[in-house]
Amino acid sequence: MAKHIFVTGGVVSSLGKGLTCASIGMLLEHRGLRVRLQKFDPYINVDPGTMSPYQHGEVYVLDDGAETDLDLGHYERFTNAPLSRDCNFTTGKIYLSIIEKERRGDYLGRTVQVIPHVTDEIKNAVLKLATPDVDVVITEIGGTVGDIEGLPFFEAIRQFSLDVGRNNCLYIHLTLVPYLKAAGEAKSKPTQHSVGLLRQIGIQPDVLICRTEREMPKDMPEKIALFCNVETRAVIEERDKEFSIYEVPLSLVENKLDELIVEKLSLKAKPLDISDWTSMIQRLRNPKREVTIAVVGKYIRHNDAYKSIYESLDHAGIANTTKVIIRKIEGEDIELHGAESQLEGVDGILVPGGFGYRGVPGKIEAIRVAREKNIPFFGICLGLQCAVIEFGRNVLKLEDPNTTEIDKNCKSPVVCLLDDQYSITDMGGTMRLGTYPCKLKEGSKAYNAYGAAVVHERHRHRYEFNNKFKSQYEKHGMVFSGTSPDGNLVEAIEIADHPWFLAVQSHPEFKSKPTSAHPLFQGFVKACGVYQENKVAGKK
Repeated sequence: MAKHIFVTGGVVSSLGKGLTCASIGMLLEHRGLRVRLQKFDPYINVDPGTMSPYQHGEVYVLDDGAETDLDLGHYERFTNAPLSRDCNFTTGKIYLSIIEKERRGDYLGRTVQVIPHVTDEIKNAVLKLATPDVDVVITEIGGTVGDIEGLPFFEAIRQFSLDVGRNNCLYIHLTLVPYLKAAGEAKSKPTQHSVGLLRQIGIQPDVLICRTEREMPKDMPEKIALFCNVETRAVIEERDKEFSIYEVPLSLVENKLDELIVEKLSLKAKPLDISDWTSMIQRLRNPKREVTIAVVGKYIRHNDAYKSIYESLDHAGIANTTKVIIRKIEGEDIELHGAESQLEGVDGILVPGGFGYRGVPGKIEAIRVAREKNIPFFGICLGLQCAVIEFGRNVLKLEDPNTTEIDKNCKSPVVCLLDDQYSITDMGGTMRLGTYPCKLKEGSKAYNAYGAAVVHERHRHRYEFNNKFKSQYEKHGMVFSGTSPDGNLVEAIEIADHPWFLAVQSHPEFKSKPTSAHPLFQGFVKACGVYQENKVAGKK
C-alpha cells in the first residue's frame, strides 16, 4: 500500500507549499522511493487554462495536454515523478465530474451532497495515484486552512486517514512565523491559530514547517510544539532563501525532515545521497562569467507569468557555469521608448509566448534589433510567430504581413489559425496541447543542440506558420529546421547566417531541470556568452 503525505498551509498564501512538496519528493526519490505528486486547487475554474496570467501566473502544460497549476512545474523540475492530468484537480473539475455523473443518473436518484459525494470524488482523485508501483503520494492542498472554498478538500483528507489507516498518512502543515521589527522578536501566535483551525477540522498535523525571515529563538520550537501538540523535533524551521529556491531541500535535510518522514511512515528507504544536487548548487554559486538576457514579454510585471522561462535560463546558466542576469522588458515599453535604448548592453534576447495584440509591436522591434545586430535570439511560441512577421516585413517586404490572431483581414497572413481550430467555440482545453514529435533538419542549430533527428516537445497554441509563404522565406535565408513528421507544420525556424537566431513553436521551458538543462536554452546561453566575449574583444 502506498503511503500518503498531505501538505497544507496556513496564515497566508504564497508560503511555498509547492516548493516544499517538490523538495520532499526530491529527497524521498534520492532515498530510493517511488514518488507521485499532485495538487488540489480550491477555485471553481475547471483548470487554469482560461485564467489571466495576472490572476494565476503561468499555465504549466503536461505531456498529456493538461493545463495545470504552475506548482506542477516545481514538481517536474525537482523530481522524476511522471505527471498527468490526474495530478491537478480543481473544485471546478471535481464538481464537473459529479454533475456529469448526476445527469447520467449514476447516483440512482439519491440527493447529491458535499458529504459524501464531493469528498468521495476528492478521495478517489488521491487514490488514482496510489498504484502498486508507487511508494509515496504527496498531495498539496492549495490555499490556506480556514478558506471556505477549501473546506471540502480538508474534510476529504481528514476522512482519508480513516479509510487507509492513520499510520499510512502524514500531515505536514506549512505556516508563518513573522518577525515584528518594532517588537524585535518573532511571533508564534499565527502558527498556533493556524494549527488550531486545522485541529477544529479534525486534522492533527504531524510536522510543522515554519517559514521565517530570521532564525527562530531556541525556545520557540518547544513552545510551538507544546501549544500545537507535535513533537519538538517535528517543528522544522524554514528560513527564506535569498540565493536560490534549489537550496530548499538542503535546508530540510539539515532539519532531518527526510529521516522524520521515513520513520513516521515506516518506509523502507536507503541512505540519502544528494551529491548531484549539492554539486549543482556549487555550480550555481560559482559562475565563471555572467550574461544579461532581455526577456521581452506581455506579462513581465507578474513574477510568475514566465516562471518556467526564468528557471530554464537559470538551468542553462548552471550548465554553462554562467550567471544569467534577466532584464525583464514589457513589449509596450519598447514601443514607447525604442528598442535600442531598452535593449542596450544585453547579450541575448528572448521573446516568450503569449496571446493577443498588446506588446506585439515591441516584440517585433526587439527581434529586428536581434536579427540586424547579430544578437543571439530565442523565440518561443508567439516568439516564433513574431519572428516570422518581422522577417516578412523587413526582409521579404511583403504587403501587410501579420497573424490573423491580430488582424483577420491582413493581406499577407504569414501566421494563421490551425485548420482544426476554425469550428471551435469553447476556450478551455481546445488548443493544440501536449507533446508532439518534431523532425529536425540535419546540420541545423536545433539538430546540433538536441543531438537527435526527432524530438518531442509540449505545445500550447492555436496559430501556425502559413506554408503558402514557405518558399519565399527560404529564398531569403530562413531555415525551417523543425517540422511535424509529415512536414505540414513548422516547429522551428533559424536564420542561417546569424550566430544564434532560433525560434520554436513549442514550449521547451517545460522540459528543463536544474540538473539537466534543456538543450535549446543551454545552446542559447552559450551563444550569449560567445557574443559577450566577442563584444568585449571588439572594445579592446
